[in-house]
This record gives sequence, C-alpha cells and structure tokens, in this order.
Amino acid sequence: MYKKLIYLPLLTSYLLGASTFTDIKFEGLSQISTTVAIETSNFKKNKPYSDNQINKTLKEFYKFGYFNDIAVTTDNNILTFSFMEKPFIASLDMSGYKTRDDDLEMVYNAMNIKKGNMYSKARIAKAKEKLLSLLEQEGYIHSVVEVEVENLNKNSVAIKFVVNKGDEIIVQKINFPGSKDLESGDFEDVMANKEEDCCFTWFFGRNDGVMKFDQLEYDGFRIKEKYLENGFLDAKVKEPFSRIDFNTNQSVVDIAIEEGKQYKVGNIVIYLDEKIKNPEEIYPELKLKKDKVFNISKLRKDVEYIKTQVSDKGYAFTQVKYDIRKDKDKATADIIYNVIPGDKVYINDIIISGNSRTLDRVIRRNVYLAPKDLFSLTDFKDSQNALNRTGFFETVKIEQQRVSKDKMNLVVSVQEAPTGNLILGGGYGSYDGFMINASVNDKNIFGSGLNLGFSFDWSKKRTSYTVSLKNPAINDSKYSGSVAAHQTESEITYTDYKLTQESVGFSVGAGKALTRHAHIGTTYSLDQIQETYDTKPQDNLTYIISSITPYINFNNTDSYFIPRSGMIASTSLEIAGVGGDAEYVKSSTTYKYFKGLEDYLDYDAIIRYRARLGILEDTGFITQGNSFYLGGVKSVRGYKSYAFGPQTDESPYTRMFANSIELSMPLIPKAKMRWGLFYDYGMVGQSNFTQIKRSGTGALIEWISPVGPLQFIFSQPLDDKPGDATSSFEFSLGSKF
Repeated sequence: MYKKLIYLPLLTSYLLGASTFTDIKFEGLSQISTTVAIETSNFKKNKPYSDNQINKTLKEFYKFGYFNDIAVTTDNNILTFSFMEKPFIASLDMSGYKTRDDDLEMVYNAMNIKKGNMYSKARIAKAKEKLLSLLEQEGYIHSVVEVEVENLNKNSVAIKFVVNKGDEIIVQKINFPGSKDLESGDFEDVMANKEEDCCFTWFFGRNDGVMKFDQLEYDGFRIKEKYLENGFLDAKVKEPFSRIDFNTNQSVVDIAIEEGKQYKVGNIVIYLDEKIKNPEEIYPELKLKKDKVFNISKLRKDVEYIKTQVSDKGYAFTQVKYDIRKDKDKATADIIYNVIPGDKVYINDIIISGNSRTLDRVIRRNVYLAPKDLFSLTDFKDSQNALNRTGFFETVKIEQQRVSKDKMNLVVSVQEAPTGNLILGGGYGSYDGFMINASVNDKNIFGSGLNLGFSFDWSKKRTSYTVSLKNPAINDSKYSGSVAAHQTESEITYTDYKLTQESVGFSVGAGKALTRHAHIGTTYSLDQIQETYDTKPQDNLTYIISSITPYINFNNTDSYFIPRSGMIASTSLEIAGVGGDAEYVKSSTTYKYFKGLEDYLDYDAIIRYRARLGILEDTGFITQGNSFYLGGVKSVRGYKSYAFGPQTDESPYTRMFANSIELSMPLIPKAKMRWGLFYDYGMVGQSNFTQIKRSGTGALIEWISPVGPLQFIFSQPLDDKPGDATSSFEFSLGSKF
C-alpha cells in the first residue's frame, strides 16, 4: 500500500502540479457516499489543490479499508478519483466442524467474520487464527484449517473454511494434592474438566474426558468456591498444571490445595433503619445459622433476601454490603450486614422492544409494575417469571433504567419464540399400552395471546379428540375465557366385566385471576354419554350430563417439571342436573407440596407430598361411569390402575382419599434424571372412606425426556388381600408427580 501512496503522488505531481480544479468526481465508489468522499478530500472549487493534498487524501481513503487501488486523473480541470474496491464476502461455509446453523453463527461471531464483510487476506488470516484457537480450547491440538477463496465476480467472493480437527487430549487423571476434608468426588460436579469414565462415555451423564484448555484456569476458581461453600475461608487453590503425553494424547492434571480451617457461623448482625424494616423480622429467614458451617452460597442468598425485603418498600437501588470477621482461634466467622437503602423510586415508564409479533399489551399485562407505581423487587422478579411462563419468548430481559434519583424506566427486551406447534408423540404405559398423541396449536394467535388448539390421543384404553380456544386475559383484564368441544371413548376393565364409555360434548368456561398465583372460575359442560357393558347389556345406558363446575386453583411453584418449592392446590365442585339426565354433586380436591432440602443437607433432595380427596353425592341419578377408583400411578402404586372400583351390580364408589409422600434425589443431573422412594396410602368406598384401604411403597426413576416426563416405577403392595390386582412395575409417559 505504501508503494502506491508514494508512486501516485509522484505521478500526480508530474501530471498536475499544484492546480486549480472546477469540479471533482468519484468513480467506482459504492462503500461510502459521495458526500463522505468530498468531506474526506477537503476539496474546494477553484481553490489550489496541491500534490500534498492529493497524497493526504489518498491516505485517508485507504484508511477506510475498502479499496485495493485508487487512480487519480484530470481532464478539463476536473479532478477524478477512480476506485478499485475490495470484493465483499457473499458466501461463508465451513466443513469438518460444527454443522448446526446456530453453532456456526456463534463460531463466525467469535471469528469476527460474516457475510457482507469486505474481503482481505488480513481479515481471513485473523479469522483462521481465531478458529484454530477455538479448536484448541475444545481440546483439539495440531488442527489444520485450509481456506478456499472463490471469486464469484470482481465485486464478491465465496469463502470456505475446511477444518481437519486434530487429536483430542483425554484427561486420564486429576490429582488434588493437599485435599483432605473434601475429596475428588466433591469437585466433579463443578469442574469443566473431568476424568474419562471407564466405559459408555457416550451415554448421558458419562464423562468423555476431553480436555477443555480454556476452562483449566477457571476450574481452580470453581474448586475454591466449593471450599467456601464448605466453610474453608482460608483455602488456597493453585493454578491447575497439566502434563500431556503427546504419544498417547493423554493428560494428568494436578491441582494443589491448602485447605486451612473450617469455619462455623458466629454472630450475625444487620444494620438497617427500623423505620424501613425491622431487622428482627429478617433474622429467622436467613439461610446462614449460628454455629452451622459457613457457606458462601447461603451468604449470597441472604444478601439477596435482605435486599429484596428492603427493595419491596420502594428502595430500588438498595445496597447490602457485608463483612466477614474471622476468629481463627475459635474457627468462627461473624457476619455483619450494612444495608444502604438509598431513595424510594417510582416507575416512570415501561419500554418494550424486540416484539415483532406479540402485541405490547400482551406483554404489559404480565408486568406487575406500571407507571407511577412504587418499585418492588418481588414484583420485578415475578414479572420476568410471568413473561417466561407464557412460552411466547425465547429470552426475556427486564432492565432498570434510572431516570432521576426517584424515578426509573423498566426496559423489557424480548426475543420471540415460535408459538405454533405441530407435535407428534407416542409411548407405552403399563395400563394403557401403546399410546399415540398428536396436537396442532398456536398459543399466541396473531400475537394476541389467544390459544387455539386441536389434539388427538389414542391408546388401547382411550381415544379422544379435542378442539379448544382459550383467552387467558379478556381485553387484558384479570378475566379469562375458554370454549372446547370433545369426543372421547374410554374403556375400564374390572374383575368380571368391561365398561366402554363414549362421550360427545362441549364446555364453556370463564375465570378470574384473584392474585398472580390464584385463579377462580366456572365451567359449564354438556355431554352425551353412552355406557356399554360387555357382560350385562341390560345395563347399557345413554344419558346427558349438563353440569356447572366452579373451581379455584393456586400454584406458586418455582418450576413446571421439577418444583423445589411451593404448592399446587385446586378444588372444584361439579353440579350435574342443570338440565340433562344425570343428577349428582361431585367434589374433587388436590393438594401438592414441594420442599427442597439443599439448604439443609447441601444435597439436591426434594420432599413431595400429594393428597386427593373426592366426594360424590347422588341427588337423583348417577352411574358407575361417575364412580371414584383406586390404584395405579396417580393414586396407590403397587396395584393396577382402577384395581378398586364398583364390580358387577355394585353402586358407584362415592368416597375416595389418596395421598403420597416421595423423597426425590438426583441420579444423572445433566440428563435430568432423578430417582426416589415413595409411600402411598389410599381409601375408597361406596358410602364411607374406609371400605377399602390399601398402601404401597417402592422406588422410581424419572426422566424429563425430550418427549415428556417418563417414569419407571418399581412398587410393592404392603397390605394387599387375596384377589387384589397388584402390580410390581409400571411405566408411564406424560405423567408427573
């Protein structure tokens, strides 16, 4: 480039000298505008334009990085700059490394290259260097990257990176010299680099041992964090050292540790203005407890809890500073919290971005703060959770934008997700046999938040078609509405006969959100039922059920599939006899409670409790199809589904109670697999709860699989009677606790 810059001024000096020009032209220019080019040249009509000025102008143009060559000519006192632009990258491709579009995009971003960039050898060389670095970080050494450049035309090129991945370095052994109280198994879950497992390294949760060079340094910090979680405040973890045998491509990693003393929690003091919040109300809720082993994770949770308690009073920018005062002789650590609340802050405006499809009002109704509201950190967090629960968005981010000392904007940034689904699935259950399900739905029609769906379910015991339309917030209010139509055929097998029940009907519902966790409503249903008995055709019936069902639901759990806190409670009262043939009142109540034990045991165990209560009152006409039943996955395990219910010529069972308690523990966390122990107890009867009483116990394995929750249940009845339909193994897809 510098040769051109020297040569061209000499040429222009020879041709032009210091001349006056009436105009200036730019040819072959597309990357910058003419206006920018004129400003860069600093050209003035009828003013002397010297060789030095032309030389300076050429340098400025080359700084843009867009040009391979620039020629300067003059004709009739008109100065002309002719540009030969660099070609742009019209196509990017890669072979031998990453195939998914999302993965490739991340790689290209890391390489700082994309379609539309100007092509230059220097840019490609830097991109290649970065790609080799990425390969090395993933554990591939001695990789080779070739770059193929195809000239599509004079203005564009196609680039292809051909990757030949080098050998992977396998971690055979990780040593922790100096560790005594904690062992290697304590570190495995937190480290990125892990020893290669002996076999089945391809299976979920197994370690392939591939060295991650870029994570070695951070593994030391992760181990230090583990020590801080176990009270070792003086622990020192040296930088990991890797010894590689390039003949075998195997590595041994040494991470030296000085553990020091284990500290317990001493006194805890919170300095906070009592007019804002009485500290005495906060102490009982803290995770750290006096005389218990110190844990840095619990300390951070306590800081967040204290901040939330104060921020909920409107002090949005509360700071909670803490000091850990160690007594090495006693091996205790006093914790001092200093709370700085700042000013009360009010919401100025809600700003929404990123929603090209979903209407603003659909987003706003899930934000629990509005202009002029006093800030609440709980409302702030609940708003983000509520937007995530809609399923409308891939990502949701709400940021606080301070406007003044007492006002802020909330900036809601979303990235929309596809909301229309075509789902085909299947499975096998020990009771239902093979199952097929299919559904087509869009839970955000035209961005309005409306949910329209059609579903089909088939098994050897049941066939069902349903079409539904739901509006969770009519006119963005707290009121909801739904309408559905269905056709269902189900089969229930008893000891000495089989009941086939066909139902065709529709329902219309309306509800209202009482709080962000509680919802009430009423559903009206009209169904035509046909009951067919294989061994007693004289009892075949066709009748109409017209019923109204008020209900109330509550759900404040923290997760849909694996809750660790909160409860789910619902109760409904179906009143049949509003027209139609059937006349009865049916009450159904369900309660579920979840409690994670990690704060108490430092282990991800979960206690679950579930209870179901049903009462059926005959007010004129009921059939066996309305009966309660006992047995199976959803009531008492150890017995087959519908094991206890009305037999031949028996009246329906009108009382039912079942409850279960489970202890769930991690099995393969990365694969979302857990195992657990359970105990079930249930009662059912025709006129009282104690006519039939059964219990069962056992173990289970559960997996949140890509096609839904999957359970393997190994059960044992505890008090079975001769003739009971027992079951020692059940397999269920789609049901969860």
